[in-house]
Amino acid sequence: MPSSRPQQTLARPAVVAGHGYWTGSRVVVEFRPAPVDAGLYFVRDDLVGAPRVPVGIAAHQPAARRTILSQSGATVEMVEHVLAALCGLGVDNCEIGVTAAELPGCDGSALAFVEAIVLAGLRTQTAPSTPLVVEQPVRCTDGPRWIEARPAIGDGLSVEYNLDYGADAAIPAQWAVAEVTPATFCAELAPARTFVLEAEAEAIRSQGLASHVSPRDLLIFGDDGPIENTLRFPDECARHKALDVVGDLALAGRPVVGHIVAHRSGHRLNAELVGKLLALAESSSSETPSSPNQPQSPGQPPRRRSA
Repeated sequence: MPSSRPQQTLARPAVVAGHGYWTGSRVVVEFRPAPVDAGLYFVRDDLVGAPRVPVGIAAHQPAARRTILSQSGATVEMVEHVLAALCGLGVDNCEIGVTAAELPGCDGSALAFVEAIVLAGLRTQTAPSTPLVVEQPVRCTDGPRWIEARPAIGDGLSVEYNLDYGADAAIPAQWAVAEVTPATFCAELAPARTFVLEAEAEAIRSQGLASHVSPRDLLIFGDDGPIENTLRFPDECARHKALDVVGDLALAGRPVVGHIVAHRSGHRLNAELVGKLLALAESSSSETPSSPNQPQSPGQPPRRRSA
C-alpha cells in the first residue's frame, strides 16, 4: 500500500486573469488557502451569496470538449486545466474564487496556473491525505476510445496517452507517458496546449462561439501542421490529453495512486472512469470496519474561509 503524505494548501493567495475561450468573458481566478480536509472547491464570487461548487464526481455535468461542474444552480466550466495544475503540484485543499462561469483559456495550457501557484508557495498541513489506490484494472470504453486504470507502477500517479486520428489526419499519431510528480508535471505536461483541427475550429465559430480566439491562443492544425504557431513538444497533443486526464482525475476528491492508460479518451470517459473507481472503493470499504477517524467526504468543504 503506497504511503500517505501530508495534505497541502497554498501558502498565500494567487491570482490569474484572462478570457474564456467559449464566451470571451473576462474572468479572474483567485487560488486561496483552505483548511485541512476542505478539498478543492470553486466559489462564484460574481453571484449573490458566493455559492460553492465542489470538485467531485457528483457535481460533474456532461459536456463536449470541456469539464463542467454544477451545484445548486451555480456552474463553472473549462475547469480541467486549473484542476490539473492543482493536482499536478500536490495541492489537496484550495478555494478557487472565480468572477465568471468560464475559466480563462490563457495559452491553452496549465502553465499560467502552475506559475501562479508555485510563486505563492505551498504549506504543509497537519492531516495526512487519503489516496484512492487502484488495486485492480478498471476500464471504460466507447467504441474505439477507452481509458483504463491499473495498479501503480511506482508510489503515485502515472499517465499514458495514445492519440490517433487516423493515417491521413493533420495531427500525426503520437504517444506520451509521464510520472505525475510536481517536477515532471511542470516540465512535461503543464506547458502542453489545447488543440483543434481547422475544420473543428470553423464549426465552433459557426455556432457563434470562440470568435475572439486566434491561432496564437491555442494550437489550430491545418493540413501542414499548426497555423501561425510552433509546437513546444513533437508530441504536444498527446501530452495535453494526458494533462486533461490529470485534471479530470481531480473529480475523485483525493489523490489517485495508479497507472492510467488512455486511447483516444476524452473528458466524458475520464469522468466515467473516476465514477467507477469511486464506486469500487466504496464497495471495498463497506466490507471492512469503518475507522473512527473517517475523513470528511470529498466535495463538502467547511463553511469557513480561514486557512
